[in-house]
Amino acid sequence: MTDELSDRQLADRVVHEGDEGAFRLLYRRHSPYLYRFVLRLVAGNEQEAEDVLQETWLRATRGLKSFRWQSALRSWLTGIALNRVREMARKKKRSLTEVEGEWEIPVASMDPGERVDLERALELLPPGFRTVLVLHDVEGFTHREIGSQLGITDGTSKSQLHGARKAMRRLLSFGMETA
Repeated sequence: MTDELSDRQLADRVVHEGDEGAFRLLYRRHSPYLYRFVLRLVAGNEQEAEDVLQETWLRATRGLKSFRWQSALRSWLTGIALNRVREMARKKKRSLTEVEGEWEIPVASMDPGERVDLERALELLPPGFRTVLVLHDVEGFTHREIGSQLGITDGTSKSQLHGARKAMRRLLSFGMETA
């Protein structure tokens, strides 16, 4: 099977012929991106990211036949993954949109002089900041789309993005004054 086939051609083979090779190619094509996306939302918890990724593909294969191709397959898979992360958070009584009080850099978990990389900084953000920052600045969703996906207002999305960017600047500059 060649990598030159489009997602739609591969999906058609999966749906109409049960082509396992076509499914494997779609999986290899999209899973690295989906895993990184989910890993960011679950604050670096690899086991949770793997569970969400597996559930995403299970749901996607069940729904592939009814996918209308009004968006790219990657966008559709991202939406499924986000819904699975939300579902997992609800079961664990966690929130993807919560930001409690005034957020401070969790200095207890950091060594003085240690530079914080982007992924570590994302893990340290409160869930509401992290989720909106990843969806808007990394994935390119609009505030309206984020609000719709997360059940928050556009204004809340904008406010959380502002707070997230401010927090990221503080986190990424932490330790630089001693470097």
